[in-house]
Amino acid sequence: MASHGCFFFFFFIFFPFFLIILFIPCNAHGGTGRNQRPPAIKLNVIDRCWRRSPNWQRHRQQLGACSVGFSGKMTNNVGADVVKYKVTDDGDHPLEPKPGTLRFGATAITGKVWITFEKDMRIKLEKPLLISSFTTIDGRGASVHIAGGGCLLLHQVSDVIIHGIRIHHCQPQTAGKALGPDSKVAELGEVDGDAIRLVASSRVWIDHNTLYECHDGLLDVTRGSTDVTVSNNWFRNHDKVMLLGHDDEFVEDKKMRVTVAFNHFGPNCYQRMPRVRHGYAHVVNNLYQGWEQYAIGGSMNPSVMSEANLFIAPESENKEVIANGNCCQDKLHKCPWCLAICPT
Repeated sequence: MASHGCFFFFFFIFFPFFLIILFIPCNAHGGTGRNQRPPAIKLNVIDRCWRRSPNWQRHRQQLGACSVGFSGKMTNNVGADVVKYKVTDDGDHPLEPKPGTLRFGATAITGKVWITFEKDMRIKLEKPLLISSFTTIDGRGASVHIAGGGCLLLHQVSDVIIHGIRIHHCQPQTAGKALGPDSKVAELGEVDGDAIRLVASSRVWIDHNTLYECHDGLLDVTRGSTDVTVSNNWFRNHDKVMLLGHDDEFVEDKKMRVTVAFNHFGPNCYQRMPRVRHGYAHVVNNLYQGWEQYAIGGSMNPSVMSEANLFIAPESENKEVIANGNCCQDKLHKCPWCLAICPT
């Protein structure tokens, strides 16, 4: 007997005005049928590039060809000259990291390095991890948490991939020293407790990570950083989620270009998904599972292209999409321009 009421749902969102929903029957008789295969899971363009291969673990560098957006294809991270490094030790020392630790792989190896993890682990960094150029941190195949201490800092580097890591409960750090790129000791000022912070860095791809409950922001792209793609990440349980642009006076961020695609914001995200200053952000195909203050905001005349995003407003409050108005001015410190979702 054929079952009834079985449909596939396809959503086409033309932000901010139209939402078209098509209901397509599972088959001509209204059911999947005993001898019929269930529909294949549809992957986005990034995941189609590598997840379909049953042997992806043998061909990890295929990931470098899968990025989209302003980061470009991460071809500088792949090749026969890549050093394959496996993290076997969850310990950390900011100045004298042992071989086998994450800090050793990210700072002490010259040239291209592809970092993987031997097993599930939870890493507490004693100081922020300064990541070298041409570094890939690939958490696929293990459950890797960076939590409870310092987190990730990209300072004047390029060609970095951060994939498949859970980063949470990052804490402020006092000024001090830590080993940086090319094994050089770096003087660090106080840091605020961001999960990932980019400073004057470029060609960075942040994909398939889970970020939540840090002391300050989850992701900051600042001080002239550009050509960044943020994709397939889950941001949750946080106030200030994503900041693009250092501050109002830092006009060098006008050259900033960031793609924010296929991310899941929520539940319990308050604001900055993202907040953009000066530069350009393409915000596309993201899911917003509620918000408190606003979803997307901007100041200092940025350009934001918001395309095909799905906003699910909290049921407890009415919300509206606005391009300008008192809500922006009140919530975003009198910003001259913003696209925000605010209470009516």
